[in-house]
Amino acid sequence: MPAPSLSLRIAPDLPSSVPGVWHADALGAGPQTAQPTGYALLDAQLPGGGWPVGALCEVLQPLAGLHEWQLVLPALAQATARRAGAVVAVAPPCEPFGPALKAQGLPPERLCVVRAGSARAAFWAAEQALRCHGVLAVMAWLPQAPAAALRRLQLAAAQQQQLLWVFRPVSAAPQASPALLRLQVQQGLVPSAGASTPVAPGMQVQILKRRGPPLVQALNLPGCHPRLAQALVAQAERRHAAQMVARATVVRYSPAAPGGRTAQPVHMESATAGLQGRGHALDRIAAAVAG
Repeated sequence: MPAPSLSLRIAPDLPSSVPGVWHADALGAGPQTAQPTGYALLDAQLPGGGWPVGALCEVLQPLAGLHEWQLVLPALAQATARRAGAVVAVAPPCEPFGPALKAQGLPPERLCVVRAGSARAAFWAAEQALRCHGVLAVMAWLPQAPAAALRRLQLAAAQQQQLLWVFRPVSAAPQASPALLRLQVQQGLVPSAGASTPVAPGMQVQILKRRGPPLVQALNLPGCHPRLAQALVAQAERRHAAQMVARATVVRYSPAAPGGRTAQPVHMESATAGLQGRGHALDRIAAAVAG
């Protein structure tokens, strides 16, 4: 007896908008509050137009301490400007630099750093911070994160309607996660306006999980403060111009040639030695970025 054929039929009386349900080919829309990320390109690809408030956002990256602050700082600056409350950073791999945070809109006095001696202590501190009424947002670096512990953090964030980011290594990507939003971030390069060769450091953001269709192409976002990016691009442009001059043929005196002059190439290293001797830190950073 042949197996019965199944067909998918949609009831004509089914409402077009059901709470908690969204069409697979469109971004989910609902009562979920969102905090703009500060990146228009990223907001356009996120349900609600930003980071979900009261939900777990999981960020995966190859090396901790590279991009997480630049990724979330614009949203934190907006959130702290509008609402009271502290930002709690649990087990950050690097010491946050107060003047840099202040320059991007996050008052250092609003930041509370918690050091944890173990993964269990970090989970406990993150959950307690989420259950505190005086906390606006929590950033937690949790390399080893069991799904049950992540669900507890998700529940705590939902109860208090707080922003929550958990940072984990890329190796955790195949693991199941209760996160409402899951991103993978790695280093990238953003071309400067009006120039093809010089570039500024950037972030390549891949959306692994969202309420909506999968996003195949990664997003390229700025990887540093706009003023620093301008300085790096300017340094890269000067270095590129110096390299072009060094590769050009120059005239050098030669007594054996008719008239005593002949055209000889000059190596780039010798021509730029004086420039490198007068450089500073931004020169070296721009050179590394420009490759």
